[in-house]
Amino acid sequence: MTPEMIAQIYAYTAVGVGVILAAAGLGSAIGWGLICAKTLEGIARQPEMRPALMTNMFIFAGLMESFPFIILAFAMWFLFANPFVGALQSALGAA
Repeated sequence: MTPEMIAQIYAYTAVGVGVILAAAGLGSAIGWGLICAKTLEGIARQPEMRPALMTNMFIFAGLMESFPFIILAFAMWFLFANPFVGALQSALGAA
């Protein structure tokens, strides 16, 4: 295994992690927008339901906010404990 191969694996992993984080951020932003829009729409239709709708909005917003942090944890695992280098080493050792 050459250093160029390891560098290439890390480069491709960094690009993949960038795409993953961008998709997680975009998905979270779209989710926040939909949650808030539907809550405001529900409040406009039935103002007396405002407390219940706001409670539900904050619960679902918290769930929506946790998604990018979970994705960030997986991305950091891919960057710093790269499983692909070990897989390449074992594949080359077997060959």
